[in-house]
Amino acid sequence: MTSFLDFRREGAVALITMNRPETRNAISDDDAVAAVVQMCDQLNHDMSIRAAVLTGAGPSFSSGGNLKTLRGKMGSGLGEPVQSRYAYRDGIQRVPLAFASLEVPIIAAVNGPALGAGNDLACLCDIRIASENAVFAATFVKLGLIPGDGGAWLLPRVVGMSRACELAFTGDTIDASQALAWGLVSQVVPADDLVPMAMALAGRIARNSGHALRMTKRLLRESIHARMDTILEMSAGFQAMAHHTAEHEAALDAFLDRHA
Repeated sequence: MTSFLDFRREGAVALITMNRPETRNAISDDDAVAAVVQMCDQLNHDMSIRAAVLTGAGPSFSSGGNLKTLRGKMGSGLGEPVQSRYAYRDGIQRVPLAFASLEVPIIAAVNGPALGAGNDLACLCDIRIASENAVFAATFVKLGLIPGDGGAWLLPRVVGMSRACELAFTGDTIDASQALAWGLVSQVVPADDLVPMAMALAGRIARNSGHALRMTKRLLRESIHARMDTILEMSAGFQAMAHHTAEHEAALDAFLDRHA
């Protein structure tokens, strides 16, 4: 991992911490994007990892775009508009594409503000747990911008179209309790308990078959946009593979032994 991310293992669970509190863990800089893409690749290729937790160092989860470098790296400082198009495609848009290919279940432990692309980063995770200190906002319109990192695709799928529109059109900030009521997060916990509870949940996930977890996640993700018959066909193929894993055989034998 690069200096943007700290990576720690606890058994089959990876704890990944965005460690740039001086930028409030902004993710738009080139090295930060590269680190996140590398993280997804590393998790995919390490079959001993069955779940992951992503959190932020310092008081913020992620401020999203680095406003101090935004103009020169992605905006008018590049010259003609077409250069900004390539800057987004070759920059921060690599993050949602990397998460779309991530097979390992990942939990966002949102310790503080998740703003703009930071809110979208949380939405890219499979499960979101919030500290009582967490707040969430789609702040793009406040800057005269649109969600260039895929937030317009993500938010409606997480909170529904009406609430996604409210967040995106107003740029308003919501606290953790409202995020829970809207389904943006599944739990709100005391700040000191956030990472331990996220790691405990990841541990419960990681006790299950790694292959089954990866295939289940792929089916859930594909179900967002695929037809039922497509998912059924994928399920048949995945299940055929699952039946022939050592993990399934061991679990089946253990169940039959208990109920003999």
